Amino acid sequence: MNDSPLSPDEAASAGETLAGLLDDLGRVVLGQNEVLEQMLVTIVAGGHALIEGVPGTAKTLSIQTLACAFEASFGRIQFTPDLMPTDVTGVNVFDESTRSFRFHQGPLFADLVLADEINRAPAKTQSALLEALAERQVTIDGVTHPLPAGFTVFASQNPVEYEGTYPLPEAALDRFLFKITIDYPSFDAELGILDRYAGGFDSADTSTYGVSKTMTVEQLVALRAAARRVRVERDVRRYIVELVRRTRDDANLLLGASPRAAVALFGASQAQALIAGRDYVVPEDVQRVAIPAMRHRLVVSPEAEVEGMTADARVRAALDSVEAPSGEWRA
Repeated sequence: MNDSPLSPDEAASAGETLAGLLDDLGRVVLGQNEVLEQMLVTIVAGGHALIEGVPGTAKTLSIQTLACAFEASFGRIQFTPDLMPTDVTGVNVFDESTRSFRFHQGPLFADLVLADEINRAPAKTQSALLEALAERQVTIDGVTHPLPAGFTVFASQNPVEYEGTYPLPEAALDRFLFKITIDYPSFDAELGILDRYAGGFDSADTSTYGVSKTMTVEQLVALRAAARRVRVERDVRRYIVELVRRTRDDANLLLGASPRAAVALFGASQAQALIAGRDYVVPEDVQRVAIPAMRHRLVVSPEAEVEGMTADARVRAALDSVEAPSGEWRA
């Protein structure tokens, strides 16, 4: 493993590659550039993301489009109330020919995994993901099976439908690097969507997306290694810790951000800097990823929630109250 700091030329080359990929995705999923950038940060940082939005706002389309850009395996899991943990991870099957048990991999064994409507499965099935999200492996009958090198989970959920759903517990939410929210597109973007459909686009047919497979899993792994070599100066690290700790002192919150949130902010900021083509993190990178990295790790108090307070607002309050460091970041 190369532990030396990333060079400016390496960062610029990686940034150019990622910018091109982002442009390709934006030509398919219109009006959701911020969402696509956050998805790209997720995959470059080596994390996983929970994507929340009302039906019809391109949650599934965004993930499928991203999968089209990679020469990688893609798995889709439709979460339902009767889904069992072994339906996700896999199961040992008795092989009559060898008179022994053989492990049959579940759909989780893919580089990119869409966990569709994850909150429709009960807790025991949701918990089957915990080891995979944290350690990139699953253990079946005492035997550990590593997951593919590019393993990334994008889990979707609907924020307005509660009947027949099982909210993810805090321990599960904390395993996701980002919680990405998708809102309705602008008027022009929505008109562009209709123009694309008039031109033959079909969201059910990936061949109409016009996205070519431009990145291999090996290239993705190399980008992740490059992101980990992006420099984060001591005062920026201190800034990250101060932001996280500020949420723990917030009277409007029952639960502040965990130390894992600081690690998430650190890694996401490195990936954000790499997408910008820089070999160093600036405070603006931290600010850009702070809300998606922390919103799902906070629990707003019932009193504050009644008054319309949100986790996003409390992250913004932390950003407003903690002074960002200043300095010559190239030095």
